[in-house]
Amino acid sequence: MAGRTARLVLLAGAAALASGSQGDREPVYRDCVLRCEERNCSGGALKHFRSRQPIYMSLAGWTCRDDCKYECMWVTVGLYLQEGQKVPQFHGKWPFSRFLCFQEPASAVASFLNGLASLVMLCRYRTSVPASSPMYPTCVAFAWVSLNAWFWSTVFHTRDTDLTEKMDYFCASTVILHSIYLCCVRAFITHAHSIQTDLEGTL
Repeated sequence: MAGRTARLVLLAGAAALASGSQGDREPVYRDCVLRCEERNCSGGALKHFRSRQPIYMSLAGWTCRDDCKYECMWVTVGLYLQEGQKVPQFHGKWPFSRFLCFQEPASAVASFLNGLASLVMLCRYRTSVPASSPMYPTCVAFAWVSLNAWFWSTVFHTRDTDLTEKMDYFCASTVILHSIYLCCVRAFITHAHSIQTDLEGTL
């Protein structure tokens, strides 16, 4: 009975932690978002917001509510800093300054450059390694899996939504799984080649 109670307490604590971060639980932040939405996100005010919103922001999926959350996040951060407190997280993430439509500019650029490097190395591999090589299909497949993961990482850091977050984490997991598969295939081929060499040496 005591063990069951302890588990329930732990689960309740985990649920409370998952419900939000310190920043977005602040009444100042919540009231700011509510007032901003009432003022800007309905009727004529919403039409005005959409008319002055840059096209790249609308294409990236930034809504009036998202804009309110972003502005109120920095209002709350400013109050924390005025009181000498540490910058809090919002919705499980640290606040980043938005650049154009990029929610996390440095991370988005880094992910894009990693994807570009993977593409360059894939092209070099395909031109320098014969297609008949035992590891060729596996290595090419791994390169495409990596490219897909870096693509979704770039999208996720550009615009953080439930879908892009899940795709980023899922595709990153496929890279890890494919890396394990690649190592196993490589070890098997190396072992098989070693056995073949030994057999040829005894003949």
